[in-house]
Amino acid sequence: MTKYIFVTGGVVSGLGKGITSASLGNLLKSRGLSVVNQKLDPYINVDPDTMNPFQHGEVFVTEDGATTDLDLGHYERFTGVNLRKDANVTTGSIYRKVIERERKGDYLGATVQVIPHITDEIKRRIKGISNDVDIQITEIGGTVGDIEILPFLEAARQIRKEFGQENVMFVHVTLVPFIGPSSELKTKPTQHSVSMLRSYGISPDLIVLRSEQELNDEIKTKVSLFCDVEYENVINAPDLDDIYDVPVKMFEEGLDAAVDKRLSLNSESPELEEWKKMLSLKNGVEQSINIAILGKYFGLPDSYMSVVEALKHSCLQNKVTLNVVWIDADNFDLNDLKNLNGVVVPGGFGYRGIEGKIMAIEYLRKNKIPFLGICLGLQCAVIEFARNVCGISDANSSEFSQTTKNPVIDLLPNQDLEMNDVGASMRLGTYPCKIKIDTTAKSIYENEIIYERHRHRYEVNNKFRNQLESNGLVFSGLSPDEDLVEMIEIKDHPYFVASQFHPEFKSRPWDPAPMFNSFIAASKKINYFDENIKDEHKVKD
Repeated sequence: MTKYIFVTGGVVSGLGKGITSASLGNLLKSRGLSVVNQKLDPYINVDPDTMNPFQHGEVFVTEDGATTDLDLGHYERFTGVNLRKDANVTTGSIYRKVIERERKGDYLGATVQVIPHITDEIKRRIKGISNDVDIQITEIGGTVGDIEILPFLEAARQIRKEFGQENVMFVHVTLVPFIGPSSELKTKPTQHSVSMLRSYGISPDLIVLRSEQELNDEIKTKVSLFCDVEYENVINAPDLDDIYDVPVKMFEEGLDAAVDKRLSLNSESPELEEWKKMLSLKNGVEQSINIAILGKYFGLPDSYMSVVEALKHSCLQNKVTLNVVWIDADNFDLNDLKNLNGVVVPGGFGYRGIEGKIMAIEYLRKNKIPFLGICLGLQCAVIEFARNVCGISDANSSEFSQTTKNPVIDLLPNQDLEMNDVGASMRLGTYPCKIKIDTTAKSIYENEIIYERHRHRYEVNNKFRNQLESNGLVFSGLSPDEDLVEMIEIKDHPYFVASQFHPEFKSRPWDPAPMFNSFIAASKKINYFDENIKDEHKVKD
């Protein structure tokens, strides 16, 4: 039967429960075990689809079209397992299901309560994802003490009661802060966190100690004694420069060995040679490149998490060091685009920053600076081309201007969108794309049909396709029925490629997304733009 590992957090949020869960999944999978990861989120939103990126970070999209927490991206990138919509469970989705059942009379007039009805639904969601895998790792979001996570903790406690101590364990991730004035590492926050967890009927089997630095044996011994866990089950997890180093560090600390022993898995030692070989690509790198992300969600670094990780993966494979330059599309100068090897214009919604993106794309197109557009980046590139090459001066998207006479980006007539439910009004999940021969796209993907993940509402308006194409815009990727534009590019440019889909979601550190990989390969060949170049020397339309 499936064995369950619950990962909880204490003291403060943002400690890295997601990376810990992903790294544990990586190590157990390397032991030859089948693994699946899951995230329980305590917020009342049904999903993060409409949540502000400044507050929540990016929305990760699964193969089957679920909009989920960004931690699912970490799970996929560390384990290589493509997750489904049942891998992310929110309080909102739980309560919605229970209320729907109550309205239908499924509870036969019973008084519906948190216990047992909410906790039973949580347990159903937890147990429903396993599909006979060896190990399920379920991360419970938030921190112990948050009122929102109490039903999830109770459900997890009941699952241990149901399946037995030998089949369920708890991993607690907590902070050991360094107090500068006293030059001491403090274990009291961990002790209090564990004590609170015990008050809910849960005793952690293993504790992961997050800290700014390596912890000595004295600290680990102290935590072992006062938190009543075996010494070998106290894991040191200091800050590292690269998140992909974490599985190796956790292996050295004995994380997977402790789990194997606690759950009596009797698995083989992990095969980490390929992972270490991948990490070794960082050695001896001499070239550094400046890649800008020109977006508008910079209040939280996680807003473009998958884009940044996809760039890292490609830089690793191309043997270059990545310097990310953040450019606010709503507030920048064209001089900010100089001394760059390439620019990514990522996805997003809303009018803010659009004109800045269009202005930047024109500059990149004319000055032969590599450009990678994703989703909204493609749409802005089409608008720019329509305005400045085709002469359609008022070209726009109907998302940004409902009165535009030339909506080169629009909702297509055959789109059946549930506009009363914003979270359900998008084209989501994996769709096929047919690649046109003799294009950059064909050299990128090689295959005729590819499959990529989508998250968007608006499309290139087919009424303008002939005009755009006759002026030099190449539609290098289309839906198999040729009704939807999936990729565009222009010729005679070092790299000017954009996609309606999101290739970053499928990028892996050992297997970079092809569009990102080719973009970095082109970018590393570019010398910095000459700041003194005169306008008359720039490439003309």
